[in-house]
Amino acid sequence: MATIFTKIIQGEIPTYKIAEDEHYYAFLDNSPLAKGHTLVIPKNETDYIFDIEDAEYEGLFLFAKKVAKAIAKVIPCQKVGLTVIGLEVRHAHIHLIPINSIYDMDFKQPKLTLKPEEFQHIASDISSAFDAL
Repeated sequence: MATIFTKIIQGEIPTYKIAEDEHYYAFLDNSPLAKGHTLVIPKNETDYIFDIEDAEYEGLFLFAKKVAKAIAKVIPCQKVGLTVIGLEVRHAHIHLIPINSIYDMDFKQPKLTLKPEEFQHIASDISSAFDAL
């Protein structure tokens, strides 16, 4: 059975897309810890990130690096934090979260509630920054 991320890649579930190429897809988290909180996924469905083949793993992190640089250009923050948890969806993914303190990456925090227009504006700005890199 396909994961929610595979359904997103196949266009069955809409997202606020940041970037995409033939192997990877980046989109805004719909329950973000911070404005600009982005998920980066490989299009190949693999549950555990450390089971991904080496070349795909390397490509995923290089793609995520470019997305993180785009986030940092658009969202005021000290850094863009990275975490891989992998328990909530059985499809490897990276969280990129704009942070100003270590506590900004605490998933027990309340999630932001943003309007669709806010999501669209953030996604568009980050996507434009990504394309400019």
